[in-house]
Amino acid sequence: MLKGLKVYAFYLAVLSLFRLFFIVYLHDYLGPASGTSDILLALWRGSRLSMQTAGCLALLSFLPSLCLHYLWPRAERWSWRVMNFIVLAVLAVLYAASFPFYRQFRMNFNQMLFTGANDDIYALFITMIQQYWLPVRLAGALLLAYGLWRLLLAWLRWTPVETRLRTVCLATPVRWLGRLAFLGGIYLAVLLGIFGGSLGWQTAVDWENAGVTKDEFLNEAILDNPQAIYRAWVLNSRMLACNGLDFTVEDIRSLAAVLAGRQPDSDNLDVYLQKQAQGARIDKPRHVFVILSESFANWPLLDKYKDIPIAAGMRALLAEPDTDYCPTFLPNGASTVSAVTGVVTGFADANLYLTTMPESFREPYVTASAPQMEKLGYTTDFWYAGPATWERIGAFTQAQGFDRFYSRGDFGDVPGSVWGCEDECLYAQILAGLSDTPGFHVILNASNHSPYDVDVEAKGFDKEAVRAALPPEAQADEELLRELGHYWYADRELAKFVREVKDRYPDSLFVIVGDHADRYNIDKMPSTYERYGIPFIISGRGIHKGTLLADSAGSQIDIVPTIIELIAPKGFAYMAIGSSLTTVNKRGVNYGFWITRQAIGKADTVPLVPEAVGGGAPPAIDDQAMQDYINAVRSLSWWRPKYGPLLDAALLKDR
Repeated sequence: MLKGLKVYAFYLAVLSLFRLFFIVYLHDYLGPASGTSDILLALWRGSRLSMQTAGCLALLSFLPSLCLHYLWPRAERWSWRVMNFIVLAVLAVLYAASFPFYRQFRMNFNQMLFTGANDDIYALFITMIQQYWLPVRLAGALLLAYGLWRLLLAWLRWTPVETRLRTVCLATPVRWLGRLAFLGGIYLAVLLGIFGGSLGWQTAVDWENAGVTKDEFLNEAILDNPQAIYRAWVLNSRMLACNGLDFTVEDIRSLAAVLAGRQPDSDNLDVYLQKQAQGARIDKPRHVFVILSESFANWPLLDKYKDIPIAAGMRALLAEPDTDYCPTFLPNGASTVSAVTGVVTGFADANLYLTTMPESFREPYVTASAPQMEKLGYTTDFWYAGPATWERIGAFTQAQGFDRFYSRGDFGDVPGSVWGCEDECLYAQILAGLSDTPGFHVILNASNHSPYDVDVEAKGFDKEAVRAALPPEAQADEELLRELGHYWYADRELAKFVREVKDRYPDSLFVIVGDHADRYNIDKMPSTYERYGIPFIISGRGIHKGTLLADSAGSQIDIVPTIIELIAPKGFAYMAIGSSLTTVNKRGVNYGFWITRQAIGKADTVPLVPEAVGGGAPPAIDDQAMQDYINAVRSLSWWRPKYGPLLDAALLKDR
């Protein structure tokens, strides 16, 4: 076990030194604004992440050696030697390859590894010999591996502490205490290895949240080579899992025509996606904000829960005359990334992992929000409280047309959790970045998220008042109170942000929705509506009660069409699958549910089974019309991003 610990420490040191030399050698790729503090943060964050890698690598020699220790003791020594040489050789070869790989792709190892595996292997081999001096690099890597291997063997032979302990006579209790302390150290090392330099998942570092600096090069350097390959494998697996849905081209043509209200006379889907604005209903706002608030469910805004003091900010906003509200609204999916893709691309969740698909990075989709808002005269930016590396959100949003992307790495040393900075810090950064230039701003916050570690009581949360307002059976649930405290915090900071922007730019428009719900409820068995519904709140100059249809309903693909129909001049051409809640939209659909003003239900049953939104007897619905709507939204959101605008059955032949 002591040998295993020493091997673990050795690999951690090697990976950390590899990272340091990588940054020093490729320092020309550092951004001009990056300083020593950014480099130190990358080294520290990377070392924490490499604790996980080092633990996995150490197990490769520890487990077989442990077995041989009892089954064939004479072979144990060779097991340590052989297995560690193999591991070090692989590490050294990967490290030598990472330098030309970064120069070529400006990334640590990525999905191009798997793309290359399907390429012309002979041509790649010749290219690596001619352009990248493969034999020389390979020889150098193996020489490096041999040197590291000799160092590791010397490190394993260096045992002055163990030798000294064997010669000292210690009392039995002292020996047992020493053994317990040693086991405690083993337990600590295991935790650090599992959770990436942390003692629990709440603060764990992994490849998705590791990139917290403002420098893209440093964010890539944080990942050691095995972690980068793991990232590539995960993203490639997600992409390969994007099988989409099971519709024929004839199905899609007919459904697209039904959705567009026209004849199915074209194989070009973009014909069915074309819309024209009916004319501006409000004066053009200076700034347009779409705020995707983490886990911001609708149920705290219902009258049923009005006495629980966690949503005072939004309740006050809803009472304002310049605010309207749709209480029957669905998220695009069950996770945050679905909300992002819904708002950014305009596509519903259709079993496509858009942030990993190569098609998403070629050019913006015709339904993408940023290019269409640019046509209306707005600059576009996306603000995210977390790291740019999460779900490739930084690269994805910019590939889909956003002019600028801001993430935690741009904000400096700000408080927060592993998921992102605290909401008040995010909003302060946004306020500091606003100018008189008209802007379209999408904002994704993160505080109302596990591990729920914002000190909300220090920020003013009255836990005992909330406890007293809860049903008796929930009053002792401290975990629920902590979660409700974070909803309170998100609500307060969001309301404060809206007020401050309105004071500075009164001609602004706000759309506020949750990214999803379904995280916590007071009721142990909430209704479908209370569990999954999110609010749709629209506020700003010119908005009034009745701006939205009295029986409006929708989902996140309807956000941008609603904004366009509010502010665009008559005849403005745009592309969308969704529709405006101010004109026609009275239903919503997502990955698993549909909703109207009166009913909600699962989207994959035949026939559909409605459940009353407000309780009571299930209302009647037009089953066929809703089935057609569900299938139209899903089929278009599958085919258009995956295969392009033209319906061609030949594209499915290898599916």
